[in-house]
Amino acid sequence: MMRSLLWSALLLCAIPAQADVPSKPGVDAPELAFIGPSPVGYRMLTFTHKNQPDIENAAGFDAPVALRDRRLQVSIWYPAQAPKTGATSMVYRDTLWGEPPRQPVSFSQKGIAIADAAPEGRRHPLIVISHGYSNNPAVMTWLSENLASKGYVVAAIHHQDPNPYVSSATTRAAPNFNRPRDIVFVTERLRTELGNQIDPDKVALIGYSQGGYGVLTACGASLDPDGPNMSLVAGGWLTKFARGTKEAGSLKVAGVKAVVALAPGGGFPKSAWGPEGLKEITAPLLLIQGDQDPVVDYKSGALAVFGATVNAERYLLTYKQAGHSIALNHVPDEMRGSLWDMDWFEDPIWRQDRINAINLHFITAFLAVHLRGDTAKKSYLDVSDPDSDKGEWNAPAGTPWGSYSPGAPEASLWKGFQRRHARGMELRHAQPAK
Repeated sequence: MMRSLLWSALLLCAIPAQADVPSKPGVDAPELAFIGPSPVGYRMLTFTHKNQPDIENAAGFDAPVALRDRRLQVSIWYPAQAPKTGATSMVYRDTLWGEPPRQPVSFSQKGIAIADAAPEGRRHPLIVISHGYSNNPAVMTWLSENLASKGYVVAAIHHQDPNPYVSSATTRAAPNFNRPRDIVFVTERLRTELGNQIDPDKVALIGYSQGGYGVLTACGASLDPDGPNMSLVAGGWLTKFARGTKEAGSLKVAGVKAVVALAPGGGFPKSAWGPEGLKEITAPLLLIQGDQDPVVDYKSGALAVFGATVNAERYLLTYKQAGHSIALNHVPDEMRGSLWDMDWFEDPIWRQDRINAINLHFITAFLAVHLRGDTAKKSYLDVSDPDSDKGEWNAPAGTPWGSYSPGAPEASLWKGFQRRHARGMELRHAQPAK
């Protein structure tokens, strides 16, 4: 019994201390994933989008749609001054829908941000994050805190989606209308509200799943008037913003410099944009998805978007055998008792902290190139071989085991990865059409 207890204690000690904080990757993370030099502050803003169609609560497609004020909370992470002695880091708390008919399940996760810390610096690039359907910003702090520590102001919208498990088809379709409008509205408010804290000309959009649909639409992909959601959104409101209408341009955020879409919705069973709509995207694009995604079909999802966005420079990072859960924090303790709850967060094949670390590595490089003009970081994106499994590095004798590959021309192992740790991925790249 004593030997068993000692062995359990040793195993617990072996777990990295940062494992409880999603924004701080472990020692096997690729080079650019690690937390940045800036302390991180956190605050919440609330904006009101007045007189918006209340399509979520309409009785059906042909029913009258009332107008109401749409209240949107926005979580803000930002580079901050050194914390005061005794300052306490954030603990994020929220809920996710339980397995029907269960009630929502509450969870908490630790962070590094200090609430209301004094901001540091001026004119930081702005990144706006749109979460997945019925998710919330608390499940993506692996990304928001990490990027804020690297000198970005990160704003994550609380979209407050309807419960998809008990709603009608009309209600479930509401986010297809609300997402891009929320993103456009909040981004423009932040450009004013945050003043000199941000550079309003350096804006990136990041979205996961339904949020991926949102950012692709908000960065310029026009909606197909014959798209699948046109006949679902109550009152025909989505048709008023389809390609060719006078309101179509109001779904676009002006001046977006970079877009990241993780497992983006909108492509299955029929594209929300069609090939013509996706051609309108010109901002640099990083797509990320697992090729066994059971929620958003890979071939009609990120792969199709990659093929159709011919007027943008774009990358497609694919996780072989991974499913849909590629963009949430690792599972919190409160969600480990039920497979339904756990599957919100964790992929059945890949370690979630591993996926997030790789995501951070490539997102960091991508944003550095396109928001900061750091062209040296492009070498982390332009890999020698798209198939990570083919990479090799004959490191000189005496090279520490945890060293990072220098990339081409010395090694075909993807730059910034450790030996034996660039496996199971593919990274495609395409230039815009001339």
